[in-house]
Amino acid sequence: MPHLRLFLLSCFACLIALNSCPAAVPSQPFGKTAHGEPVTLYTLTNKNGMSVSVMDYGATLVKLIVPDRHGKLADVVLGFDHFAPYLTQTAHLGGTIGRYANRIAKGQFMLSRTACQLPLNDGPNSLHGGVRGFDLRLWKVQTVSSDSPAIRFSRLSRDGEEGYPGNLFVSVTYTLTDDNRLRISYQATTDKPTIVNLTNHSYFNLAGAGNGTILNHLLTLHAKAFTPVDTELIPTGEIKKVEGTPWNFLTPTEIGLHLKEVGGKPVGYDHNYILKKDLFSNWSEAADVEEPQSGRTMKVFTDQPGIQFYTGNFLDGSLVGKDGKRYRQYAGFCLETQHYPDSPNHTDFPSTVLIPGQIFKSATVYAFGVK
Repeated sequence: MPHLRLFLLSCFACLIALNSCPAAVPSQPFGKTAHGEPVTLYTLTNKNGMSVSVMDYGATLVKLIVPDRHGKLADVVLGFDHFAPYLTQTAHLGGTIGRYANRIAKGQFMLSRTACQLPLNDGPNSLHGGVRGFDLRLWKVQTVSSDSPAIRFSRLSRDGEEGYPGNLFVSVTYTLTDDNRLRISYQATTDKPTIVNLTNHSYFNLAGAGNGTILNHLLTLHAKAFTPVDTELIPTGEIKKVEGTPWNFLTPTEIGLHLKEVGGKPVGYDHNYILKKDLFSNWSEAADVEEPQSGRTMKVFTDQPGIQFYTGNFLDGSLVGKDGKRYRQYAGFCLETQHYPDSPNHTDFPSTVLIPGQIFKSATVYAFGVK
């Protein structure tokens, strides 16, 4: 039976490969991988001039161009003008993260009474899918039938890839609407019990990529609690209320206001916040962000139970980004919608286990506006 499932997954992947030229989406060559495979950049555009550019390497968000309060367009995600730096950067700029986003302590977990060991690529822990996660692999591309510009990337993550059990067929779809919303949808199936936690690792700066820090951005996180971490950024297992702590963003607050109180090495936020779902749907409004000078705003909606808020603490100026600008500490922030870090080792955290016959589905919407 496992061989049959693998065969069917492989056939599905082959069908997608045959339909790998989305005629309705403009594309351009963007570079070549270390093995000489061509990398292509695809661009979605709406009637307002907003555009989203994504490449098939890592199903990565490369550009996100939105207007300010005066209609001036700017690219608000960190990235590179050319492909080559994506091969060596370790900040996961814009990438689709999997098979498991965030950290797993010691790279170990139990699944179906079997001990699983993942590669250790973050000190003594496993981070963002391992040494070569989903953001470091070439994906297939297929046409998407939609009322709005859209493109879908897919790949087969084989049993044992980066230590994860099960053949996982996964897809991620980017859709841009005329009301300036970018929707990122994920889907996955497996032929053997495994764990899945998918997210997008874009760094935002609503003043424009490379234009100073994000410390003056006003952030609201619709979360009354978060998961504290130890010195290795692994959850302690505690659920802590944000009220009365530097982690409180229940009302609009400058990102940099309590940064030093948070501590850490390096100093900054890199924490999972617990989201409360709407009573009448599986969705929650997770976050609101405003950049005062440009007036650009961004709202985040998701069906995931958590959101990782990260302030680019490990950016050190070594990455030379768009227009030759260096990405220094706090040059961008991430709002990664996902399950909690290290969930496989915490039975009271929402489960990330996916079994044969189930379909993992998730979506996140980034809605842009002005104020």
